[in-house]
Amino acid sequence: MSMMTREPDVRHLAALQDVERKVLWLSTAIVDAANAPARRDPDGLKVGGHQASCASMTTIMTTLWFTTLSSEDRVSVKPHASPVLHAINYLLGELEAEQLGTLRAFKGLQSYPSRSKDPDTVDYSTGSVGIGATAPVWGAIARRYSADTAGAPRSRGRQYSLVGDAELDEGAVWEAVLDPTVSELGELVWIVDFNRQSLDRVVPNISATRLQAMFQAAGWQVLTLKYATFLAELFETPGGEHLQHRIDEMSNPEYQRLLRCSATELRERLPGAGPNADAIRALLDGLDDAEVVRVIRGLGGHDIPSLVDAFERIDDSRPTVIFAYTIKGNGLPTAGHPQNHSALLKPDQLAQVAAELGERIDDPWRRFDPDSEAEALCARVAGRLRRPPVPQPGTLSIPTDFDRTITGHASTQQALGRLLLDLTRRAPQAASRVVTVAPDVASSTNLGGWVNKAGVWSPSQKTDWFADDAETILHWDERPSGQHIELGIAEVNLVSLLGELGATWSRWGEPLLPIGTLYDPFVTRALEPWSFGVYGGGQSILVGTPSGVTLAAEGGAHQSIITPSVGIEQPGVVSFEPAFVQDFEWCMLDALSRLGRPDGSSSYFRLSSRALDQALAAVPADPAGRDRRRRQSVAGGYALRRTDAPAVTLVGMGAVVPEALAAADRLAELGVAADVVCITSADRMYRAVRARGGHGDGDPAIVEQVFPAERATPLVTVLDGHPHTLAFLAGIRGVRSVNLGVTEFGQTGTLQELYRLHGIGADAIVGAALDLVDPT
Repeated sequence: MSMMTREPDVRHLAALQDVERKVLWLSTAIVDAANAPARRDPDGLKVGGHQASCASMTTIMTTLWFTTLSSEDRVSVKPHASPVLHAINYLLGELEAEQLGTLRAFKGLQSYPSRSKDPDTVDYSTGSVGIGATAPVWGAIARRYSADTAGAPRSRGRQYSLVGDAELDEGAVWEAVLDPTVSELGELVWIVDFNRQSLDRVVPNISATRLQAMFQAAGWQVLTLKYATFLAELFETPGGEHLQHRIDEMSNPEYQRLLRCSATELRERLPGAGPNADAIRALLDGLDDAEVVRVIRGLGGHDIPSLVDAFERIDDSRPTVIFAYTIKGNGLPTAGHPQNHSALLKPDQLAQVAAELGERIDDPWRRFDPDSEAEALCARVAGRLRRPPVPQPGTLSIPTDFDRTITGHASTQQALGRLLLDLTRRAPQAASRVVTVAPDVASSTNLGGWVNKAGVWSPSQKTDWFADDAETILHWDERPSGQHIELGIAEVNLVSLLGELGATWSRWGEPLLPIGTLYDPFVTRALEPWSFGVYGGGQSILVGTPSGVTLAAEGGAHQSIITPSVGIEQPGVVSFEPAFVQDFEWCMLDALSRLGRPDGSSSYFRLSSRALDQALAAVPADPAGRDRRRRQSVAGGYALRRTDAPAVTLVGMGAVVPEALAAADRLAELGVAADVVCITSADRMYRAVRARGGHGDGDPAIVEQVFPAERATPLVTVLDGHPHTLAFLAGIRGVRSVNLGVTEFGQTGTLQELYRLHGIGADAIVGAALDLVDPT
């Protein structure tokens, strides 16, 4: 773990305090500059920033960076403390002075820490409350996994999370803490900025004791820094025990109110009205005014020696959480004010802070004197934290086609497990980089065969007590070389881990091919953390299966509707919904080829458990024709059936393509010729349409191939999802259309009953086509 470099003597403590004051000033000035008149938004919109939130973290972050961190450590910084991170990086030589004035400016320093957009070192992108806090949990697993299986360097570094106490309200935090694997991760250290304020108010009933017990119950070491050294020593003097009891027992709102009091007011109000009030009053009478103010403000989270001592007491055999009591806005005129969350200092207040800290408003980015102890400390720390450049990731060879004929009845969900097994034979080097993740649904999403072959990853070898049980089909062989990671039933954990597994190419130059499976209706539950992982540079494949009302008897609770359009709209992701196994294989191989590389991207697959007759795919036997079909399938779709003089075009996607084909046959009997188009990726087809108009980077050629001008007819589109997903296709040739899909919660029943209920069966398609061909 981290190599401690404690700076214990008086001279070093003074230098640390100088750095602490400089970081407080710089972070405050960074936010002030973002809101300067010269930066005023022409539309009058607020630029914003969080000076008080930064101030509560200044001592913690200064102490962590300048006494404890090593180059192997990684830190997730709470979103609103990003100016503190930039201030520290500036002192360590990573930013130029002119960059400090660009917070929240176009292409400047980001509002919240961003791995992909900030110019200085950011270990984890944060901003979505709770998601950034847990990222180091998954980063720790990803680092261990990639070292065990992909050759990434083994690290002794810690994974730190700097967490706001209000973030502990987020369910994502406790989903992560409670996962059984997490209790084995001794490199985890969370530091809770326990300032007892949220955005709107002082939190009245937040209980450190209750929160500490929850972490302890999950197997964590819990350290508490409540009082600074000065105050702890005062409690040992006569009457001190009564003062401590008084402060310990007062409510959060009362305590916060006392932070706003002068020394005179504190002498009157702090003793309270209890039986020990006189003893407390006598104790305060022996202190000068400055010391009386320190009494109420003397918290451990603002005391460098206490923090250093806590960092040295970390037990690296289990996760650690440090509750550091702080004051929101510490060192600023707004300290402790219940509405200081996003309040900006007024000019006179900023001038007051500058005077108290020995800084100049007209030269806000002034560095330390080159000969000062503080500057020498910055130089030493910069050298200690310098990291070697990340090597460029190697190229993984992924086949584009397995060159086989798919026969019989099969579902795309079944095809997932088969593809992974085939990959081990056809491309073993690439297969060795595959890691699958599931929230206790590996077998029900058809990963059983893969799990049996690849094994389950565990930090240590574990005994499979059912290995000799002949009736056990799924073998749970847990070992460090396993390639499947099973989590508890928590989709947020799943996608958060996917994001970190998908970032190993940029962290250590070792790409992985992460694939996560979950039931499609729960994709929306997992979307925010997965999206945030993509934003942070994580590249992965998310498989939602089974999907749609095609689930039939599963009922409305498990029948997804909006996920097809969600896939289209998610940045950094390509979504697919293939109907046939052959299309799925081609699209999945394409998706795998785009993982783990600087220009790569993630993918989302919406798969079905409905077994289709694979002969309906009519894959060309001729090699050239087959390759053309493959390229079209990967690009977004293809013509499945052409007629001599079509009167209508039926466009299907996913599980309901057989209904479109059946409808075409019935229309032919009625004398209505119908082309049938199979869409494999509404996402890529939509990008192609935009590119055709000069927007975006899609492939317009596929539009001309699938919807040529000479075959423009009215369209009937159909999918097992919301109908607007394919509605844009009518705009390609400006034709009339009817868009069929699911717009209501589902029901239990048979497949055909539900298709009739929602109007996506052959009857509905035929009726819609006839309406378009003969409106009368």
